[in-house]
Amino acid sequence: MNQQQTDLLSRLVVATRRPPMYHQSGTGILSAVLVPLVAHAEHLSILLTRRTEHLASHRGQVCFPGGRAENADHGPVDTALREAWEEVGIVAESVTVIGCLEDYETLTGFVVTPVVGLIRPPLILRKALEEVADVFEMPLAFLLNPSHHRRLTPAHSQYVRTTYALPYKGHYIWGATAAILMNLYQIVAAESGFCMLRFSC
Repeated sequence: MNQQQTDLLSRLVVATRRPPMYHQSGTGILSAVLVPLVAHAEHLSILLTRRTEHLASHRGQVCFPGGRAENADHGPVDTALREAWEEVGIVAESVTVIGCLEDYETLTGFVVTPVVGLIRPPLILRKALEEVADVFEMPLAFLLNPSHHRRLTPAHSQYVRTTYALPYKGHYIWGATAAILMNLYQIVAAESGFCMLRFSC
């Protein structure tokens, strides 16, 4: 990694520092996702998955590896790493956990803790074919370019929540995944020196 990437990760460590435990708010279903940053020699990218079309919920959507907490999990890091192994074969020992972003509460009743982790190539992935249709990487530079953000305001029966979408190479990233990515963007963009990045994606 170059010095800029090293500095960015150092800032993320500070910004995401929080106790590695679930923070129950209300009656939401506790869950966690891994936000995998892949440290290529020249750039950082974000690993994402696309769910299969036959699943009962969120079919075909782009998401992070993750799911609901199980009794044996000792916190969101355990949940995120276990799910990443089950869904795409990421070995827990290959992930350097950076920290946790703020919880995101979905309209479907989940309280999602995003766990940011660094992975160094080469990636050896194994898709759970019943759950994962595709695995792809989106350059972090793409997320950091605000011209790629699409602002949405969907109306629901009881809620109006402004959300974002990120169309990327045939993938349409929206919902909780886009919200978590925008949280990551706001943390990085708020740090001096990164708002002037040159974007080539």
